[in-house]
Amino acid sequence: MKHQKIAVIMAGGKSSRMKRDKALLPFGDYPTLAQYQYERLSTFFDKVYISSKGNKFNFEVELIKDSYEASSPLVALVSIFETLEVNEIFVLGVDAPFVSKKTIEQLYQEALPLKDIVVAHSPYGTEPLCAIYRRSSLKVAKTLLTQNTHRLQTLLKTLNTQVVEFNSKEEFANLNHPEEYQKALTCSLLTSCESSSS
Repeated sequence: MKHQKIAVIMAGGKSSRMKRDKALLPFGDYPTLAQYQYERLSTFFDKVYISSKGNKFNFEVELIKDSYEASSPLVALVSIFETLEVNEIFVLGVDAPFVSKKTIEQLYQEALPLKDIVVAHSPYGTEPLCAIYRRSSLKVAKTLLTQNTHRLQTLLKTLNTQVVEFNSKEEFANLNHPEEYQKALTCSLLTSCESSSS
C-alpha cells in the first residue's frame, strides 16, 4: 500500500498583529488565504486538512478541531495526532503562502527515519510551522501541555529533531502584519513570488 502524504494547514491563530483573521483574507484568485493554501497543497499531497478552533471556512475541507480549551500550535499538533491515525504529517502555517513544492519535497527527501521532527531552517531561524512531525513526538507534546508549556520550539529542543537548511528569505515570509499582506498581494501576481523562491 502506498504511503500517503498528509498535510495540515495551521489556521487557528488569533491574528492579533494583523487585527483580522489571516486565514480569511482574500489572496490571489481565491476568496481566502486558507483556500489558496488548501488548493495548492492538494495538488501534491494525498490529503490536506485544516487545523482550527472552529469551522470558519466557506469551502469544503476536512477540519481538525482542537481537543483542548487552550489555543496554541502545540495544542493543534496534539489534537491532529489524536484525530488522525497516521504516523507522520507535514504542517504549514496558513500565513506562509510562498513555501514552495520544491522546499517541501526537499524536507521529505532529506528526512531521516529515526527523527521525531524534520524542520525547515530559514534565514529567519527555525520554522516549526514548516515541518514534518511524527507520531513519536506525541507523548512529549502532551507532557509539555500538562506543564502549560505551549511553544513548539521547546518541543523541537526536547525531541530528536533534524534541521534542514534553506537560504530563501522570500519563501519563508510570514504574513503577520497588514503591510506584509499588502506586499504579498502586489508581489508580481503572487505566482512569480512563489516560483522565484522555488
